[in-house]
Amino acid sequence: MAVTSANELPTIRFGTFEVDLRAGELRRNGSRIRLQEQPFQILLALIERPGEIVTRDELQKKLWPADTFVDFDHSLNAAIRRLRDALGDSAENPRFVETVARRGYRFIAPVNGIATPVEQPKADPAPVSPVRRKWLWLALVPVLAIVLSIGFHAGLRSSQGSQASESRLTANPEEARITGAAISADGKWLVFSDKYGCYLRQMDTGETHSIPLPAGFIPQPASWFPDGTHILVTWVAGPHEPTSLWTISIMGGTPRKLADQGRWAGVSADGSQIVYAEHSEAAWLTPEGSTALWIMQADGERPHKVLESDGSHFKNSFGPPAWSPDGKRIAFVRSKYDPSGWGTTSQIETLEIASRKTEVVLQTPGLLGGLAWTKDDRLIYATIASPLSPGNSTLWAYRMFGPDNARFRGPIRLSSGPGYIGSISISAGNRLTLLRNTIQPDVYVSTLEAGGKELSAPRRLTLDDRDDYPFAWTPDSKYVLFVSNRDGPYHIFKQALDQTEPEVLVGGDMWAYLPRLTPDGSSLLYYVSRKMSDTPSPVPLMRMPLAGGPPQLVLEHVGVNNEQCARAPATLCLLSEIDQKGERFFSFDPVKGARREIPQLLIEGVDYSTYNWSLSPNGQSLVTSNKTQVYTSLTKNEPAIKITSLHDFSSRTIPVPGWAALTSLDWAADSKSIWAAAHTTDGIWALLNVDLEGHVRPMLRDDKMLIGWAIPSNDGHHLALWKASGNSNVWMLDKF
Repeated sequence: MAVTSANELPTIRFGTFEVDLRAGELRRNGSRIRLQEQPFQILLALIERPGEIVTRDELQKKLWPADTFVDFDHSLNAAIRRLRDALGDSAENPRFVETVARRGYRFIAPVNGIATPVEQPKADPAPVSPVRRKWLWLALVPVLAIVLSIGFHAGLRSSQGSQASESRLTANPEEARITGAAISADGKWLVFSDKYGCYLRQMDTGETHSIPLPAGFIPQPASWFPDGTHILVTWVAGPHEPTSLWTISIMGGTPRKLADQGRWAGVSADGSQIVYAEHSEAAWLTPEGSTALWIMQADGERPHKVLESDGSHFKNSFGPPAWSPDGKRIAFVRSKYDPSGWGTTSQIETLEIASRKTEVVLQTPGLLGGLAWTKDDRLIYATIASPLSPGNSTLWAYRMFGPDNARFRGPIRLSSGPGYIGSISISAGNRLTLLRNTIQPDVYVSTLEAGGKELSAPRRLTLDDRDDYPFAWTPDSKYVLFVSNRDGPYHIFKQALDQTEPEVLVGGDMWAYLPRLTPDGSSLLYYVSRKMSDTPSPVPLMRMPLAGGPPQLVLEHVGVNNEQCARAPATLCLLSEIDQKGERFFSFDPVKGARREIPQLLIEGVDYSTYNWSLSPNGQSLVTSNKTQVYTSLTKNEPAIKITSLHDFSSRTIPVPGWAALTSLDWAADSKSIWAAAHTTDGIWALLNVDLEGHVRPMLRDDKMLIGWAIPSNDGHHLALWKASGNSNVWMLDKF
């Protein structure tokens, strides 16, 4: 089957994508996706012949003239990879572009609603001999070792099950993303919410209506009661209030409060008990952060703590708990800070409620928080699809007990797709719903106006759909230095304010991150790592001249958290690392590598939830704050920042009233104020400017995008902002 020509059909549709042939653009749900010319031409070649094999030779001739001198194999592989990235596709589990070994590629998704006829495989003209098979296996051993070291061993055993098909149930835009969803036990109803209301949908017909609730009460569904008429929900009463637990009727009416605080709640199969996680401000973005799990009766009576962080190695935290079918156990994800520099390590555990005994079920990197436990004793969980391709996730099934125990078979892959899988909800039958959450972090630039009292509207600088995080500016304030995974691993780039494309500063096959400048501005300091690790290991701190030249090792240390240097004429450079004591600070020489601990700056008892600190450009002060030990005023429970003098180590706190928590701190270019990102519990994000006299000025406010941090240019005229858009919608797996 051939697709109609461009003159006859200006738009070609497949899945949630469309190709506008006249404009030469790829769009997803109406939004343009930036795709370079070669990957776009490959896409056109494939969708012109859906279901047919397009050979590598054909693609080579289409993309490069006969007199072109280039490494065709490498360049074609790179172009295919960029195309798959744009489509959220993968070679291992293709939904659109399938690799046909030793031949080419095939487009396998329906085009314009018409299923693609798949070309029958041709016989291999030269079967692989046993001797050749042996050498092929030996050649694969190093590759398999790398995959296993990363920890995604489950994917190697997924051939024991086929992927279930996903269907999308909601199509909310970014400004009204889904905040919670749950499927009823009989699989007939879906309850979901956005910031405008709570809704009930009939699964088979799609008929949807609002649940009438009191004005201002817009809850997030968590779990159904087995009677099929009542729903357990969470609600945030105000911008500084904790998440509380309530029950509502599908007919609406007055909600009934069950607990003053709690989140990630679930009703047991018999409807007699509710498990929930302790509310914690530490979980402002990720699913980790609760330090205790609780159980209460279904009417809210007899709440009691059943599991608490042991604190044996940093502070453990728990993700959303899930009931076993018999109501005797709960499953949960336990996370802890990983001092090797990779955030957290996680594992799935179960708790036997009667004995309070825990058991480790599965240890694997990349675990996301959501869990569900099916009636036939399968544990459903999600992981990041690959550490090299953030933004995609995979859903797995793991059989818990009985003769077909998963400990002997391995997990079964159910589905893969774009976005991080959040909450998972199951019916008593064979339907499963989940939230797929996407996040798009980018670099934005604002200009300080009116003598620094106002900020211009942020303008997006990085125009791709990869992850981009700003960390510094060049000394002349013309280029932003940022980290991005646009070419695979995280590397360091620079981009001028009037450019649309960045220049790579640190590339290669290793991850490079946390770029900072030396005091004289002549060299770049950054960390490098070759792979993720489950055990603490030394991480190299490198130095490279900005003008060009080979990098040099400065030092190596474990428990990397942050490093910064003051600006000349100051010469101080600081780094911090986290160990059992807490966060320890060291001064270091950026040329010789010698370092010296500063014991007066030790922050005891911190864990992965520590806010980043910031060294003032004049080298005289350090500003800190902490998520779990928030500095508070004597009379009010409000976030505050702590400023410590590096001359005599005296300190003082500045309250930041009106906000639930702070998420980052960075000094202004003149060392006279601090840029602080803040948020409320009901989803408002802001960038604040806090001067040393304690005046707090909101400079930006956003209820649609996250605000991560702000890096000032050296001349103080601009800010490089980390902002992130995102969306969330409900998807369903049937007969999984």
